[in-house]
Amino acid sequence: MTSVRALTPRRLKIALILVPMVLALVYYLFLAADRYVSESIVTVRRANQDAVNIPGAALLLAGVNPPAREDTLYLREYIHSLALLKRLDERFKLRKHFEAERMDPFYRLYPGASQEWFLAYYRARVEVLFDDVSSLLTVRVQGFEPQLAEALNRAILEESEKFVNAFSQRMAREQMAFAEEELKRAEQRLQGAKSQVLAFQAKNRQLDPMAQAQASGALVAELQAGLARQEAELRNLRSFLNEDSFQVQAVRHQVEALRKQLDEERLRATASSDDARLTDQAARFRDLTLQAGFAEDAYKLALSAVENARIDATRKLKSLVVIEPPARPEIAAYPRRAYNLVTLFIVCCLIYGVSRLVVATIQDHQD
Repeated sequence: MTSVRALTPRRLKIALILVPMVLALVYYLFLAADRYVSESIVTVRRANQDAVNIPGAALLLAGVNPPAREDTLYLREYIHSLALLKRLDERFKLRKHFEAERMDPFYRLYPGASQEWFLAYYRARVEVLFDDVSSLLTVRVQGFEPQLAEALNRAILEESEKFVNAFSQRMAREQMAFAEEELKRAEQRLQGAKSQVLAFQAKNRQLDPMAQAQASGALVAELQAGLARQEAELRNLRSFLNEDSFQVQAVRHQVEALRKQLDEERLRATASSDDARLTDQAARFRDLTLQAGFAEDAYKLALSAVENARIDATRKLKSLVVIEPPARPEIAAYPRRAYNLVTLFIVCCLIYGVSRLVVATIQDHQD
């Protein structure tokens, strides 16, 4: 009870306002280190993939698509990766730079920090902000020296460019290897289809059974027409000549010869043996030629895919576009001393007001 009564407004002000403000002033005036920020804005653009449908030299004139959102997200993760941190540390001695500031207890890197802690510290000093609307990537690099902040930002962009190019070329090589494998398979299928056609022609001793079937059909139609004419002429002769007359016998022999020839042609086209049936041979030959045609079309497509992949492998499929290059900062962006002190003062006053109300309420109940 006595302790609550001892919490006078003056003591509350000292404990909740004066002491925090004095400590903050000491920190911001004597301990806080200036942190400079270098900022850059980039994005990843991808070459137009629709250009693969354009034949010839028009492929070289392909445009660019809007920013590749997924590639930009991959780049964001790469900038915060341990692999990039190791390369930057070898180049700029980042660990020594961040350990050199010994006065600031909150933003310094303590000697002997683990790799995981160093990575977390690096990610806190290198901000990578992604804009979902424009797919732009903002890289904000903090450093205790303005020269290092600018140089580190430029180095990050250089490594990002290498990452995008390597990733693009690796994809192009994989696509080209896949297209070449497909070309080999398409060539094998085409050769197999051609061999089947040649074997069929050699076995049946026919260059084109379909054409022969058409010719046989035309011959049967011609024989039927000729037979009809001869039969009409025979009936006409019988109407005024005897059966044993020379003209009637000659026409009768012609009719019999035409009928015999017509029966032979019909039998040849509809023989009982599958190998001898001309229509069946024509149908099988048509299937083989269709398969060969499909194999040839697939080979042409595979050949075109290989050519497109070869062109893609020699040009940049993706590129890093720098919208705003990094600049050397002239003033320290952090710490924002005035803003932080004013904010702390307001928060302390709010805490004091709430605490004063609670203490007054308790004291009233005690009375």
